[in-house]
Amino acid sequence: MGINVITKTNFENLKFFKSGKVRDIYDLGEYYLIVSTDRISAFDVIMNEGIPYKGEVLNRISAFWFDFTKDIIDNHLITTNVDEYPDECKPYKEILKNRSMLVKKAELIPLECIVRGYITGSGWNDYKKTGSICGIKLPEGLVESEKLPEPIFTPSTKAEIGLHDENIDEEKAISLVGKETFNFLKEVTINIYKKASEYALQKGIIIADTKMEFGYYDGKIILIDELLTPDSSRFWPLEEYKKGVSQNSFDKQYVRDYLLSINFNKKPPAPPLPEEVIFNTSKKYQEALYKLTGEIIS
Repeated sequence: MGINVITKTNFENLKFFKSGKVRDIYDLGEYYLIVSTDRISAFDVIMNEGIPYKGEVLNRISAFWFDFTKDIIDNHLITTNVDEYPDECKPYKEILKNRSMLVKKAELIPLECIVRGYITGSGWNDYKKTGSICGIKLPEGLVESEKLPEPIFTPSTKAEIGLHDENIDEEKAISLVGKETFNFLKEVTINIYKKASEYALQKGIIIADTKMEFGYYDGKIILIDELLTPDSSRFWPLEEYKKGVSQNSFDKQYVRDYLLSINFNKKPPAPPLPEEVIFNTSKKYQEALYKLTGEIIS
């Protein structure tokens, strides 16, 4: 493709902290440096190939939403401007540009805060079996992809890489983080989702569901990690929406669908992705960025 795809970073002068499925994190002493690579995972398996521009899209979308929701709760973002990074980052400036952020060091709260506005994915599977999602009883007769009467908070445990997050009920979540923290996280997660999904609708995108992470910083809870990206959310094109069926999306569904079509067993090693799947997935990510923010990758 002739495009510089970055699936791994190796900044020798910086102290490596840890890697997630997509992001590499470096410890700069007072701050963390989060670098969004072009890695893509599906069914909790990291693919061998990267998706061009994916890291840049994720970084820009998160930065946009952090600013958009800062009236609801503080977040960990300090800056995405590489010229404002500490001096030790300067040798890596060209790689870091547009795909990284300098953030506050928060202590992670071990809960994936998931909010669902539509019934799909694992929630739809649970509903078909039990009429509930994470112990929350839902009206009878809902169909796949239908909008829920009200957004629901359905947290999950935060699993290590290669393991699956586990949907849990309110009682289990409270046992992990305490009642006061649980209630706070629930209220904030739903408020962010409502504000963001109303905005996205005006831009032609349905945010079906999303997950957020929080941490403690200076004695209070702040929003961390990524926010409302195509990796942490299901984005559906409004103009194509039709309840009762699964939806096209602006996220990695294109990769998932390909893997299902070849009967991938959802375990490593990952099979090779065809050029067409890589190209079309990249296009979907860039389209999401443009629709939400008006920005294009240049």
